[in-house]
Amino acid sequence: MELRLDGKRALVTGASSGLGLHFAGLLSSAGAEVTLAARRLDIVEAEAAKLPLAHAFALDVTDATSVENLIGANTFDIVVNNAGIAESGPALETTTADFQTVLDTNLTGVFTVARSAAQAMSETGGGSIINIASILGIRVSGGVAAYAASKAGVIQLTKSLALEWARHGIRVNALCPGYIETPINAEFFTTQAGQSLIKRIPQRRLGKPDDLDGAMLLLASDASRYMTGSVIAVDGGHLVSGL
Repeated sequence: MELRLDGKRALVTGASSGLGLHFAGLLSSAGAEVTLAARRLDIVEAEAAKLPLAHAFALDVTDATSVENLIGANTFDIVVNNAGIAESGPALETTTADFQTVLDTNLTGVFTVARSAAQAMSETGGGSIINIASILGIRVSGGVAAYAASKAGVIQLTKSLALEWARHGIRVNALCPGYIETPINAEFFTTQAGQSLIKRIPQRRLGKPDDLDGAMLLLASDASRYMTGSVIAVDGGHLVSGL
C-alpha cells in the first residue's frame, strides 16, 4: 500500500524547527496540504513558503483561544501534536511552576489540540491524530522528571482518546522517538556524556529525523486504518537495552 497523502489536509504543531519542521516537509512531500503552526509566525511563514502547498499560523497550544482560532476555522484530516518543551535538572531543584509549565505545553496542550481537532473530525468522517511522545514516557532517565511525566501522560492520553473516539472514525496513535539528532542537541552528543549515551543504544548510533519517516507516514496514511491506541517506538533498540 502506497503511503500517499494526496488530498489530505494536515496540521503540524511546533513546526518552526526540529522534528516538527521535518514532519511538515515529510507530509508535504507525500502530497498533503500542510499547515505549519508555532508561536513564531515569522519562522513558520518563511518555512511554509518553501513548500508547494502550505500555510502558516501562529499557535500557542497552552492557549485554548489560540487553538480554537486555528482549528475552529479549518478542517484537518491529519494532526501531528508535536509542540513540546524540555526542561532538565534535579527534581529537588525543580519548582512547581517549572514542572507545571512543562505539563501545560507537553500534556495539556496535546489534549487541547486533539480535542479541538476531534470535534471537527467527528463531523467530517474522522481522521488521524498523531501525538509525539518519547521513549522517556516509557522508561526514565535522570534529571527529566517533568518531561518524562508529561510524555507518559501523552501515552496514556493517546490510549484513552483512541478508545473514546474510535466510533467517530478518529484514530489516535503515539509516536515515541528515541534520541534523535537535531541542531538543538548536536553539540551535547559530541561531549563525553553524549558519547556514553550513544554507546547504550543497541544500534550504537543516534537516530536521524528521517528515521521517523516510515512510522509517521504509516500513522498519517490509510495504511494504518486499523490502528488506534498504538504506541510506536523508533529508538534504535534503546527500550530493549540491558539494565
